[in-house]
Amino acid sequence: MMKTLITGISGFTGHYLSERLQRDGHEVHGIVREHGHAKDVPAHVVHVCDLLDYEALSGIISRVEPDYIVHLAAIAFVGHDDLQEMYLTNIIGTRTLLEVCARQPKIPQKILIASSANVYGKSNSGILNEDALIEPANDYGVTKLAVENIARIFSERLPIIVVRPFNYTGVGQSESFLIPKIIKHVRDRSPIIELGNLDVARDFSDVRSVVDAYARLLNASYAVNGVFNICSSNPVTLRELVALACNVGLHDMQIAINQAFVRVNEVPVLYGDKSRLESVIGPLDVPPLRDTLRWMIEA
Repeated sequence: MMKTLITGISGFTGHYLSERLQRDGHEVHGIVREHGHAKDVPAHVVHVCDLLDYEALSGIISRVEPDYIVHLAAIAFVGHDDLQEMYLTNIIGTRTLLEVCARQPKIPQKILIASSANVYGKSNSGILNEDALIEPANDYGVTKLAVENIARIFSERLPIIVVRPFNYTGVGQSESFLIPKIIKHVRDRSPIIELGNLDVARDFSDVRSVVDAYARLLNASYAVNGVFNICSSNPVTLRELVALACNVGLHDMQIAINQAFVRVNEVPVLYGDKSRLESVIGPLDVPPLRDTLRWMIEA
């Protein structure tokens, strides 16, 4: 049985990836930072460790000897207000993990590192492939670009895959994110919702499609040293998104523009090109957005 270690397993994506890999026959180990995060985590073994603790992390990886590592642990909310925590967790945590792995007698077969489409920033427009200009426009994107550069430093010593997921959602995602906020308003039968620019178009995927891509990259022969967009390649405006959610949920509500949510100089259309990914793993199974919204509303 293949052993896979997932950092950040208690997070939104970690739960779904763990369940998917277990269905594929993996023995899944997870790392969480605090004991309280270990509750209800779907894994064979959960280890409590701060990724900044080199000795503790080294001990875990030495004992587990994972065949695969998926590094999801990160401060993932763009609006997170503790910048020091974000920079330490996302950058130093990744650096520590890779240094530990590089010093192991048994090197994992593949290490998949989650970056973000936030590395592209606002200088691009339209459809983005992996060669598009990299110019992050927020601290989260800056930390993820640093993560990619750290991965590049270790690329001659470790078999690394970097993924750049665009927006994705699903049951269990925090309501601090856009789609769960909309779904909550629909489910609560709220008469009004406050949003920003309604006419920007973005790429939205289903978390089940995202973890499917991650699992298939772990099995792909030519994925190592690659950088891959994880996306639907289907731009949807915020106005269309709200209308679709209301249609699925059989609820009408008004939209109020809150200027606090309107971003200056926002790129009107931004979505990903998934052709490189599909050239390595085959066609990506992306559920229609309507089906994802129905799943979330009915959960």
